[in-house]
Amino acid sequence: MLVLSRKKNESIVINNDITVTVVEIRGDKVRLGIVAPKEVPVHRQEVFEAIHGKPGAEPAPSTTAAKPVDTTGRV
Repeated sequence: MLVLSRKKNESIVINNDITVTVVEIRGDKVRLGIVAPKEVPVHRQEVFEAIHGKPGAEPAPSTTAAKPVDTTGRV
């Protein structure tokens, strides 16, 4: 793990196209701003684990609507 120190309004750049900026520091919380291409998913770790079914994570809610089932046998 790479550990970096940054102050408010300072940034790091990842892979030339992702920028992470320290937006605010309040007590023991740090707010980060992330600029990344639309095709790069960015999630908090607990959301990522829920989406990908990691142990101990809640199942991710379905984002697709279920297709209604026709029980009449008609096509």
